[in-house]
Amino acid sequence: MRVQTLPSLFAALLLTAAPAMARQATAPERVVALKAGRMIDVVGGKVVENATIVVRGDRIEAAGAGVPIPRGAEVIDLSGYTVLPGLIDTHTHLTGDPSGGYADRGLRQWPGYAALVGAKNARLTLLAGFTTVRNVGAGEWADIALRDAIRDGLVPGPRIFAAAYSIGITGGHCDTNGFRPDLRPEPGPEQGVANGVDAVVRAVRYQIKYGADVIKICATGGVLSAGDAVGVQQLTFDEMRAIVETARMAERKVAAHAHGLEGIKAAVRAGVASIDHGSILDDEAIRLMKEHGTYLVPTMMAFQAVVDGARSGALAPWSAAKALEIAPYARRSVELAIRAGVPIAFGEFRLLTEAGMTPIAALQSATIHAARLLGQERDLGALEAGKLADIIAVRGDPLADIRLLERVDFVMKGGVVYKRDGAAAPIAAGTGRLTSTSIGN
Repeated sequence: MRVQTLPSLFAALLLTAAPAMARQATAPERVVALKAGRMIDVVGGKVVENATIVVRGDRIEAAGAGVPIPRGAEVIDLSGYTVLPGLIDTHTHLTGDPSGGYADRGLRQWPGYAALVGAKNARLTLLAGFTTVRNVGAGEWADIALRDAIRDGLVPGPRIFAAAYSIGITGGHCDTNGFRPDLRPEPGPEQGVANGVDAVVRAVRYQIKYGADVIKICATGGVLSAGDAVGVQQLTFDEMRAIVETARMAERKVAAHAHGLEGIKAAVRAGVASIDHGSILDDEAIRLMKEHGTYLVPTMMAFQAVVDGARSGALAPWSAAKALEIAPYARRSVELAIRAGVPIAFGEFRLLTEAGMTPIAALQSATIHAARLLGQERDLGALEAGKLADIIAVRGDPLADIRLLERVDFVMKGGVVYKRDGAAAPIAAGTGRLTSTSIGN
């Protein structure tokens, strides 16, 4: 029996695969035409009546009134809907489940559990109309695994820009506090816990080495962590500046969890891309954010959730006290930022409009502004030729009633329909993608 050499075996495999490769290379791109009753142009801040959006493959080929439908295109009738770009949430923790309120749940969960929680949350998030998210922190590399599984079609979910481990000081908001030291290994820079310039640089490079798209830091204390005050600055300015510079050299941006005033100002001066939460703002902080082009990500739903949890007893006592302490400041700070014209990325539509933002500005915060914060404005955020075909639709006029965006009836991400007529589209087993029978004419 003759043993094939590796080169001859490789050549045989290429010859076997050649017909299939040729068929794949010559297969025409799928073309879909969406007939919209109304289309929101978020760039121009206007509504286009009786628009058509042509999707070829995973991108928009044309969008607007009077766009012809290509011969042979599949047609989706959305004439009874308002069509708008897929939404972008810039502050998620898809792999976490805060419903228990206590951090010791993690001691009872097996490795991998967080990624499974993430798969559940990712599907729900996509079906709610959010086609892209920035996931700002996860343990066990769970958000990296989830991002890749969605990208590879294993599970349905939004496009994820993942941070992996958040970076902060020993005993700070990014650490795991309140346990005996012998119960778990002491975390280091690999898990995002670092002290001093050299250590935080190592932490940033380690997260990037293993797949982080964005870097998340804890500039101040937080609500859900034990043993720290909610507003005090934790990382020093020099540490934050080193993190920003290291991330910049790797073409990454930095998101800063920050509640307290001094920590917010230090993070803005250090050059972070966004202040997430931003509970306490004054005139100087607002001026600095406008000067630096720093986005506020106000996470208003999170504040409402922790306050509700504090009042219902769902949060640990230390978290409940901090939630009730900080929440009144947060609402006022968002109102100040809106009036001053601070750039804002999504913080929940209804709450943003109640704080003084117009409906179109609230929608822009979850589309074009969120895309700019991510550095993805070339591909995301608007219904324009050349951009990825991330498209959602709702019945009625969301500019007249912003709460309509809580009931999304149609979701397309990258040219694939995941929801239609208010129901999830059939997904082929093991692919996370639409079956061939899910789109009609």
